Amino acid sequence: MALLDIQNLTVEFETASGWFKAVDGVSLSVEAGEVLAIVGESGSGKSVSMLAVMGLLPWTAKITADSMLFQGKDIMRISPAERRKLIGKDIAMIFQEPVASLNPCFTVGFQIEEVLRIHMGLGKTARRERAIELFRLVGLPDPAERLNHFPHQMSGGQCQRVMIAMAIACNPTLLIADEPTTALDVTIQKQILDLLMDLQTKNGMGLIMITHDMGVVAETADRVIVQYKGRKMEEADVLSLFEAPKNAYTRALLSALPENATGDRLTTVSDFLAGSTAGENA
Repeated sequence: MALLDIQNLTVEFETASGWFKAVDGVSLSVEAGEVLAIVGESGSGKSVSMLAVMGLLPWTAKITADSMLFQGKDIMRISPAERRKLIGKDIAMIFQEPVASLNPCFTVGFQIEEVLRIHMGLGKTARRERAIELFRLVGLPDPAERLNHFPHQMSGGQCQRVMIAMAIACNPTLLIADEPTTALDVTIQKQILDLLMDLQTKNGMGLIMITHDMGVVAETADRVIVQYKGRKMEEADVLSLFEAPKNAYTRALLSALPENATGDRLTTVSDFLAGSTAGENA
């Protein structure tokens, strides 16, 4: 049984010109111990799909799915109280914009200790010790001192590491990482990716990696889903996707990589799709 299994997920938002489908009939699954990468350009519905899983879309979003099973339980049909017990503990997410995701009114120490208090029931001393351990794990210098800092006192990269520490605090069964290394320099990127992969291996954790970085995909993923305009274009194991992409849009993405440039300018998706049918599903 898959750790997470989603069938026919659709997410719509009402606009002045009618309902807009941000996610259009996407189905996906991830096994325990598996790394699934979701790739595609900005606006392809990658993050919206996962925010629907987390229950973090605004009330204005219309979310439908045939089923959304986590460990065999349909999380779209459980009570809000039951869902709150899962989210943040068994299912956790590293958000794309860490500075905007942290509460500016509270120290980062308070925010990570709140997760540990609510989901793990740890006492004050144990919470602080665990928070220091997590900050040290994600490479934050002077972790005990950092607990007393507010988000505005930290750089974007440091806030990103705080978000990663919060996400892994309760050893989740499923971790969703939305561009987890965007604000980090190359050295720290490698450190964080190694950390996530080490946790994934040790804990048998399912990992969904949302990224634009095909190098990260090649290095970490077992399977890849390619999305375009809210639809799933292609799904394949990582080796097959790079060696023999079946869909025109997938080929466009790979052709746009700098290392695949053949002339004076990079190929764009529009260049590649000219005369092709990108909407076909492979």
